[in-house]
Amino acid sequence: MRITRRQNLLAVGLACALASTTTVAQAADPLSSWNEGKAKQSIVDFVPRAERVATFDNDGTLWAEQPIYFQLAFALDRVKALAPQHPEWKDKEPFASLLKGDVKAALAGGEPAIFQIVMATHGGITTEQFEQIVRDWITTATHPKSGRLYTEMVYQPMLELLTYLRANGFKTFIVSGGGIEFMRPWAEKVYGIPPEQVIGSSGKLKFELHDGQPVLVKLPELNFVDDKAGKPVGIQQHIGHLDKALDEGRAKGWAIVDMKKDWKRVFAFER
Repeated sequence: MRITRRQNLLAVGLACALASTTTVAQAADPLSSWNEGKAKQSIVDFVPRAERVATFDNDGTLWAEQPIYFQLAFALDRVKALAPQHPEWKDKEPFASLLKGDVKAALAGGEPAIFQIVMATHGGITTEQFEQIVRDWITTATHPKSGRLYTEMVYQPMLELLTYLRANGFKTFIVSGGGIEFMRPWAEKVYGIPPEQVIGSSGKLKFELHDGQPVLVKLPELNFVDDKAGKPVGIQQHIGHLDKALDEGRAKGWAIVDMKKDWKRVFAFER
């Protein structure tokens, strides 16, 4: 069978049209990293309301949390950076173990040890200085297992969900046990969530004048823990819509998402 140039061009045109249709169909699904099922359908079927607020945890919800919390990894790196200024740390736990490279021994002290590490590495500087330190770290530090930047260890299905909710009138908030000033410098770039919509744990601040310039200095003292029972308190203090969230939860029932069952892929770099 002889194929004319006209027929060949027509076949190519049809193939391109089909490819284009497939691409459009895929693009039309804003939750393409989700498997079809009850969890995905409950998101799509959610009825729009006049006032819509969605809150998200961060560690283990928007990005990974293993092998240790990423903010703790930041604090451990800060211990190494600050060690020359603290010769006493060589003989003081949990810092002595950290400086020897024994993270397991350093964290054997549990929450008190972690609290000590965070307070020692997050205080004594201005909020502007701390923000710059976080920005520098988050753009260079890499995950110990994947070798990827920590900001690449975000869950692709959750990024799609954030975008989908905002496209349907939701204002999205992070409500995390992590430090509010640790998350704010990068949350907008990574999640599209502006700093004023980040709620987290915080240390105390002190107003001072440095060379005649007003600054806020971070103190090595705890101000608020936005975890467990603290989360509803934080939501009410910052957003004031906790009552509506609870009412909606009772009326609709919570949709429980199973990462293994409901997600096609976890990270954007996975194909």
